[in-house]
Amino acid sequence: MAEDDDLIRKNPFGFELATIIENDSEPREALTERQQKDYLDFIRNDKHYCQYYDGIFILFNTGLRISEFCGLTISYIDFDSKRINVERQLIRTSEGKYIIENPKTQSGNRSIPMIAEVEAAFQRIIGSRKRAKLEPIIGGCVGFLFLDKNGMPRVALHWEKVMQRIRAKYTSERLRPLPKITPHVCRHTFCTNMSRLGMNPKMLQYIMGHADVGVTLNTYTHVKIEDAESEMQRLAELPNGKT
Repeated sequence: MAEDDDLIRKNPFGFELATIIENDSEPREALTERQQKDYLDFIRNDKHYCQYYDGIFILFNTGLRISEFCGLTISYIDFDSKRINVERQLIRTSEGKYIIENPKTQSGNRSIPMIAEVEAAFQRIIGSRKRAKLEPIIGGCVGFLFLDKNGMPRVALHWEKVMQRIRAKYTSERLRPLPKITPHVCRHTFCTNMSRLGMNPKMLQYIMGHADVGVTLNTYTHVKIEDAESEMQRLAELPNGKT
């Protein structure tokens, strides 16, 4: 989980931990449509956290890994073709060193289509981006979308902490809990939503940057009884459907 959330660079275990220790951790579930909408609406209308709305909206609607999102620069957002070109990820080590790496798998090199709302979010991010006195250059890359107060690119841990604070404030003000929300939960949610909408599994595998379609179908999608009921009803209503 730490590797998935880009809190560590590589998994130090070279074996399946589940074969040794029973996994009793709480699985990360995709948000429901209502939870996602309420969460995003809350961010958009909050005077402080609204500055993060576009970034979090993009995470929910592209399936980007947080390290890939942090590694994006202005030149890799292709507004003419309406594509996000993913060719690298940005990592900050525990020693505070910033590193540019290739995506986690060869399949991670990809172009993700932008829907109109995602394109508009990127336009707002770039339009409101404060130009640093000295643009950080990391691994030959310049023009990172989000910079911190020290003028360095924001990394996974920053977004993780922001989402924790937003969730805590939401729970305090709305008096109803939300499940744990991390950048990786955004990715989970995107993949699950696309699967529920009937996206071709191979297309979804490509967008997610998975080397194996089994990962797409078995790990990142969560189907519940309500989904099965809706699908059965949809099939029954087809011209040749049978009940």
